[in-house]
Amino acid sequence: MRRMNDKRWMWIGIACGAVLVVGGIWIVLSASRPGLVPASDSTEVATGASIPTSTATSAAMSTRVVALTLTTPSQPLDFDADLAYLRILEQCGFGARPTGSMSNRLLGDYVRATVAAYGWSVEVQEFVYRKVAGRNIIARKGKGPVVILGAHYDTRPYADYDPPETRNQHILGANDGGSGVAVLLELARVLDMDKVPYEVRLAFFDAEDRGNLDGWPFSVGAEEYAKVLEVDPKYVIVVDMVGDESQTIYWDRNSDPELNARIWDVAAELGYARYFIPELRWRMIDDHLPFAKRGWKAIDIIDFDYPHWHTTQDTADKVSAESLGRVGRVIEVFLEGPGG
Repeated sequence: MRRMNDKRWMWIGIACGAVLVVGGIWIVLSASRPGLVPASDSTEVATGASIPTSTATSAAMSTRVVALTLTTPSQPLDFDADLAYLRILEQCGFGARPTGSMSNRLLGDYVRATVAAYGWSVEVQEFVYRKVAGRNIIARKGKGPVVILGAHYDTRPYADYDPPETRNQHILGANDGGSGVAVLLELARVLDMDKVPYEVRLAFFDAEDRGNLDGWPFSVGAEEYAKVLEVDPKYVIVVDMVGDESQTIYWDRNSDPELNARIWDVAAELGYARYFIPELRWRMIDDHLPFAKRGWKAIDIIDFDYPHWHTTQDTADKVSAESLGRVGRVIEVFLEGPGG
């Protein structure tokens, strides 16, 4: 595992200590909150296996405490890469998070509570696909034309890119799912809305990562949101798989060229040209496509050169705080600066 710096250990220590103090209070409060604790003890997923909930329940306790302790300060701050990395650890603490599972439901509740604690208005879009319940979580803040920042919070039900002996195991999804959510949660904390001339919507999409399994397409949740969107967004920026330690983010061929260029220009101005490479490389099927197909400017910020994609090796030790920080800082500066 990669060595973490002292600041990151400090925040992890705060989280663990807070759990010991208020864990009992959290259990009582959780039991009284409708929808937080599902009725069953485990949820069936594609492989027919079940995900135990003890780990997810304990993670829900600890991460809720962290959400309360990391409230927005009185003065705006820049994107904190170490706190973003902590969000990766929090999500992994829930275990695998495929759509329809208890872990997925608990993580969704945690996301809702966190962005609400940062002063965002939150709404939930429930949907059902192939008899599996999913939900998108949409947070709003600001005024002006709508800009959507999206990330999926579900994980793939099983590791179809693993060797046969581990192919039916669940995926922790530290990078694929976890990294985009981590970036959005930290942006929810630090965005200075006095400088942002938009209504920003943080869209946490469910049901992205089951594509090509059991007859599912990719981006089910994003499609559900795009088809009921009541405004024409100025931009849609999807963040996915951006935490790789060996970060190389290329232009996606299915993304809007002009918006690609503007975001990558910001990255170059910040000194990140080595990591944001303005060259076409992939043609991604991801959560930006339902919006792009409707004629809206949409891009996918994704590092698809990730060797652990859809494997059981997609764990937190493969993720870099510095990588998360670069992506978060680029989006922050783009939205707050005159170039946005």
